[in-house]
Amino acid sequence: MLRVPQTKWAASVVNAVRSKSTTARATTGDEYQYLQRSKIPMLHFQPSLPRLPIPELEKTCARYLAAQQPLLSPEAFQRTTEAVKQFSETDGPKLQTLLKEFDAKNKHTSYISEPWFDMYLRDRIPLPLNYNPLMMMNPDPRPEYNDQLLRTTNLVISSLRFMRSLRAKILEPEVFHMNPAKSDTSLFRTVTSLMPSRISTYVAYTFKAFPLDMSQYQGLFGGTRIPELGKDRIYRNDSSRHVLVLRKGNMYAVDVLDGAGNIEQPATLYARFKHILSDTKPPAANPLGLLTTENRDTWATERTHLTKLGSNTKSFELVDSALFCLCLDESSITPDNPIPAIREFLFGDGTNRWFDKSFSLIVAKDGTAGINFEHSWGDGVAVLRYFQEIFKETTTAPFAHPGLQGANDPSNAAIVPIEFTLDDRAKSAIRTAENNHNTVIDSLDMNYMKYDGINKNVCKKQRISPDSVMQLGFQLAYYKQHGSFVATYESCSTAAFRHGRTETMRPCTLATRAFCEAIERRNAPKSPSELREMMNQCSTVHGQLTKDAAMGQGFDRHLFGLRHTAQQNGLPLPALYQDPAYAAINYNVLSTSTLSSPALLAGGFGPVVKDGYGIGYNIQDGYLGSVVTSYKPHRNGSEFVECLRAAYDDITKVLIASGPTPKEK
Repeated sequence: MLRVPQTKWAASVVNAVRSKSTTARATTGDEYQYLQRSKIPMLHFQPSLPRLPIPELEKTCARYLAAQQPLLSPEAFQRTTEAVKQFSETDGPKLQTLLKEFDAKNKHTSYISEPWFDMYLRDRIPLPLNYNPLMMMNPDPRPEYNDQLLRTTNLVISSLRFMRSLRAKILEPEVFHMNPAKSDTSLFRTVTSLMPSRISTYVAYTFKAFPLDMSQYQGLFGGTRIPELGKDRIYRNDSSRHVLVLRKGNMYAVDVLDGAGNIEQPATLYARFKHILSDTKPPAANPLGLLTTENRDTWATERTHLTKLGSNTKSFELVDSALFCLCLDESSITPDNPIPAIREFLFGDGTNRWFDKSFSLIVAKDGTAGINFEHSWGDGVAVLRYFQEIFKETTTAPFAHPGLQGANDPSNAAIVPIEFTLDDRAKSAIRTAENNHNTVIDSLDMNYMKYDGINKNVCKKQRISPDSVMQLGFQLAYYKQHGSFVATYESCSTAAFRHGRTETMRPCTLATRAFCEAIERRNAPKSPSELREMMNQCSTVHGQLTKDAAMGQGFDRHLFGLRHTAQQNGLPLPALYQDPAYAAINYNVLSTSTLSSPALLAGGFGPVVKDGYGIGYNIQDGYLGSVVTSYKPHRNGSEFVECLRAAYDDITKVLIASGPTPKEK
């Protein structure tokens, strides 16, 4: 999960949903086969996207020290300052030169792309909780469309329409519009489409519209992360016609495209998914998907063993080449307590998942839907775009409607059960994986907080950044609980650059520390106006840090790149990286990420360290919400959420007591 610009249709989709159209749509020709036919070629802006900048070494050092200062004692900060000074004068300039030389030789990409992919694929820890995030979709506003079979059919059709538009390169380019009323227009599309690709991005800037990198989109469909010893690899297949379907741990390859590569008719797909949902086969005795929850080297070793048995190699090919994974679950969501459903979608018991697939579309018994995706191939920008597009279409203009009758398919040749030959070793490995996974998930605590006192409208009236308010709440909550400040991670997309990935925004600042200490200082309280001024300062600093990160001017990725450069060139590791403060700031006790979308019911991920909190949050028109994960007994998640609610109570009091800002009076 990460901070990404909200896509252009986010406001309009709400109105579209209200229309609740049930008009039958054509299922012949291109009208059915493609989701979009963009006036601007999909990759039109790609050649002119600016390259991710390598920050100046001096600025990176200054930003690093600014992020360290609120976390360190004066003595420790002095030691870190000396380490940074030495780095800036000795090792740093040499590494900076080498990094720039590498960057100059690879102008087709960014300096961070290759080492970042490498970092993901070399990590040996299990994917669920550690890497794979969850996005849970809002229900269809029409209850009759939340039938599991009907919603599955519609979500798959819209997914395939998105995929076909993507592969035909007629999907709308991803563009962040600063002022949609002026740039999300026919004029913008006409002008930019007529411009040569080499300058089109800069023309878009004149409309205050910012094209985003789309290089990761190719990883959405037909991809799987293959476990291998030491380093995994990404496998992709562009010619497959089937999806991998899991139900009760049983696996099926279901054709969803015909022999010509066209999307099958709604009635045909409805019948095929109905066949699986009606299958009386008992739950799998040895669900192989459990092995995808294991340590990557362990899984690599067992997978190699499995390929030597029976026709397992062919079975693996059906799994790996599938367009995506479709998980038909038996669970349901309780609106007043979404935690059990969120847990199920984020990791479940592992029996009905294949966590290695690029993404899994999950549809529960009551029609609740979500996406669980593997993170190495890409970030949230591509997944969120796909997520929003299929939500919009299925809730406003679906192709399958109540009363649909499935088409007869007497041969059922399009549905192939995927069977694996298992020996005693393989069965034992599955049992071990199950025990290991259960041990981890049993120790995971998950808490959900919905706070009605603050929302987007309140922040707008108070002329304060909603994200800064939410992040200030996390700092204050932790301070209330522990009386200290810790390394905090907020992910920010750098998709405005060619092959940009993410940058870290550091929300714990001297400004947030001062506010937290002031509001908790009961013996010498600050006045509401003083506290409000401190909040404004927090928001100002937060806004600048966010802007810096989005423009590739953070310090985390730059320092990562310099360290990687030293390792690649066989150079000694500079003292800065051996300073305990460097390890501490990268030990992110508070790991946070937000997505803003009317399609999103909730998002979540696991803590990145054993004694940390994973905080997926969003602020809506009517409330703000957070899903907080932690490991027992290392952290008390329910207590943190109580402190979080108290923190927002304190922040609300400051906003109310200070009244509207002068510009609002």
